[in-house]
Amino acid sequence: MAVQWAGINWAGNYEYGARELHRPASVAELQELVARTPRLRALGSRHSFTAIPDSAELVSLEELTGTDVDVAADRRTVTVDAGIRYGELAAALHREGLALHNLASLPHISVAGAVATATHGSGVGNRNLAGAVAGLQLVTSDGELLRATRGDADFPGLVVGLGALGVVTRVTLDVEPAFEVRQRVFEQLPWDTLFERFDDVVSAGYSVSLFTLFGDALDMIWVKSRTDAGAGPVGELFGAREADGERHPIPGIDPAPTTGQLGAPGSWSDRLPHFRMGFTPSNGDEIQSEFLLPRDQAVPALQALLRLGPRIRPLLQTCEIRTIAADDLWMSTAYEQDSIALHFTWVQDQQAVEALLVDLEAALEPFGPRPHWGKLFLADAAALAPRYPRHADFLALVERLDPRGAFRNDWFERYVTGSR
Repeated sequence: MAVQWAGINWAGNYEYGARELHRPASVAELQELVARTPRLRALGSRHSFTAIPDSAELVSLEELTGTDVDVAADRRTVTVDAGIRYGELAAALHREGLALHNLASLPHISVAGAVATATHGSGVGNRNLAGAVAGLQLVTSDGELLRATRGDADFPGLVVGLGALGVVTRVTLDVEPAFEVRQRVFEQLPWDTLFERFDDVVSAGYSVSLFTLFGDALDMIWVKSRTDAGAGPVGELFGAREADGERHPIPGIDPAPTTGQLGAPGSWSDRLPHFRMGFTPSNGDEIQSEFLLPRDQAVPALQALLRLGPRIRPLLQTCEIRTIAADDLWMSTAYEQDSIALHFTWVQDQQAVEALLVDLEAALEPFGPRPHWGKLFLADAAALAPRYPRHADFLALVERLDPRGAFRNDWFERYVTGSR
């Protein structure tokens, strides 16, 4: 079924150019649709901030998405519909006594969309969400159903596919036994302490997020500690004092949408994200940018941003600093490098943010930043391609699976192929 459609993304800063939205009721119907449509892309949860998911026509997988999980006999993997959201998946895994290794800061996003853009959580030993993918099924541009599993030659190129390889319909994910987490927030860590003990700070828990407005000190450190690995820090952290109440990542906002803090133990799915399902995540009225670079460059990169602080602060709601472990996925922002992620939540002033990004990206350029594929950045394919050692292999895979360019769009041509 196709309907006339006019849509905007979750934050309201991007209006889709597509005016027709398809909702196939079966995989067979999806295959036929893909094979006959000149230009098409899958529409996920609309949490991207750019044109990456846009096309002449869009397809929704809502009618093909259930909330059940198929648990493998060895209970080490589960297979799910690609359109399921992480919050829904977490509820299903909870019933099975299982868990994912990590979650992003908000559980509202779809599995397929998060995987395709290398979206991540945090933790020095934790890979991004795509790192959990053990297999996938997708419809290629000729309408054929392709299945791939970890170990296949093309698999590392297929996972973070940027929507350019086909419409993903099913995903197999690594899981582990369910675990509990305690979350505590610490405030006002001096920059000098962070620079001297950066690795110690980001290793203080299973998942650690730092928040800053680039003022005189680091504003907050959110430490998520697995209860099966000890209590984690209590009271203070390298001189930063534990918060006396719950906090929102953006100072001054009601913390009601955030996950439980103050050291109360809770399920992995209720503590690893920053925000709860059922609430508007983050602020909602915002634009996001994010840049990943080698973790061993964290201190000089942060020092460069502090020098730019007077220009950043007027447009900044918060900056989150996280760590991500290396993976082998060709277009992952953490490909073959343990990474630090510098995430910016901006006020919704597109023109002013883009003007600032000119200088911000220039300040980070010596460190080889890889922008998050689903967020706002300026660097084009000529700048980005050298930062991905398997870039040429990925483009060859795109050409082989989609020779007619059904899944290409202007965003892909500008930022990935360089033909715009």
